[in-house]
Order: sequence, then C-alpha cells, then structure tokens
Amino acid sequence: MEMRWLFSRRLPEGDKSDPLMIVIQQQDFNTSEEIKRLQEMSSTVGAVATFVGIVRDFEGQAPLCKLLLEHYPGMTESRLESISVEARKRWKLIDISIIHRVGELMIGDQIVFVGVASEHRQDAFSACQFVMDYLKTDVPIWKKAFTEEGEYWIDAKSSDGDAMDKWT
Repeated sequence: MEMRWLFSRRLPEGDKSDPLMIVIQQQDFNTSEEIKRLQEMSSTVGAVATFVGIVRDFEGQAPLCKLLLEHYPGMTESRLESISVEARKRWKLIDISIIHRVGELMIGDQIVFVGVASEHRQDAFSACQFVMDYLKTDVPIWKKAFTEEGEYWIDAKSSDGDAMDKWT
C-alpha cells in the first residue's frame, strides 16, 4: 500500500495568493505535470526553476543496493513550510512546490522535486536553490544506505552546510 502525506497551506476563500504545495510520499512523481502546474498558476508566470534529486551510487563506498528515506511526520512539513515562507520574504514568487519521497528507493529513482514559479528568472533560480540548500540541512529526513557489505546511515556533508551558510 502506497502512503502519501500531503500538506498544503489553506488560504481564505477566494484568495489565490501565496500558493504552496508540500507533499511527502512514497510513490514517484511526474516532473512534467509538476512543471505544467507551476506554469499554469498565473498569467504572470515568466519563469519556472526546478530541481530534481536522483538516487545515485556513492563514490568510494560499497555499491549501493537501495536507499531508505525516513522522515518525522508533521515536523518535516512544518520545516518545509518555514523554508518556503522565508523564500517568499526574500524573492517575489508566485508558487513553490516541494515533493519529497520516503521509503525504499533504488539507484536512478527520483527523490525530491523543488519547483518555483515567479515573474522573473533570477527570483526563481535563487529561491529554488535556497529551498534545496535548506532542505538538505534543516529538514528531518534521514537516509540509510544498504550495500552488499552492510547498511549505514548517511551523514550530513559539510558542503551542504556550507551551501546553506551562504544564505545567512
């Protein structure tokens, strides 16, 4: 049975401002559909920037068999919302969409989608990178690698912290 957690900020009746979609799910996502949804949010959308993370084998380690992603329900969505709210304060955005998969994933599977719609490309580029940099370091999602030699939890990389630090 596939599990899907959906969080989305509710807006007052008739208010189309500040849309936000945050989804934590086991099933894969369709990047084309997500991009189309962002493009159709408003006639003022002039740019959509996206990031798609993919499961890869880890260099210098035993070959990866699978990856297990776990999250802290409620807290994960809350952190993603806080990051999105901060992005809206920094850039003029029309919409933000974040989809993160959990459960068992294989090499080549999509893990995460971050999409940002704005009037101008620089806002979209910057906000997309900001959201992804904070997601990697500040959101309670954990990765466990399974190899033929055993299993281990993947530690945070210092480069992820460095990427986040540039925004402060």
